[in-house]
Amino acid sequence: MPVRMTDRRFEELVGDALDLIPPRLAAALDNVVVLVEELHPEEPELLGLYEGIALTERDFSTYAGALPDTITIYRGALLQMCEAEDEVVEEVAITVIHEIAHHFGIDDDRLHELGWG
Repeated sequence: MPVRMTDRRFEELVGDALDLIPPRLAAALDNVVVLVEELHPEEPELLGLYEGIALTERDFSTYAGALPDTITIYRGALLQMCEAEDEVVEEVAITVIHEIAHHFGIDDDRLHELGWG
């Protein structure tokens, strides 16, 4: 059975996960916004999604004025996969860190190797 949680509480968990990022890495986040949505319209089981140009791929001579990258955390999918709030806390943290890693240019294969699959 999916975990029941208010939108506000879920957003607090996303904020808490962002607070887990070491200050030096957090300071390096550039032109990225984190959003919470219910479900991905085409892939409802998707937990999170990074959309943008990773820092390792940016050409700063042409990047100026670009719209922010987005990291979307899918509340509904995360709540559906978990059975207890402590599980949600853990999965939100893993998902946020996973998507932020994409912003830094770390691909899924490397994340799986590091245990952040």
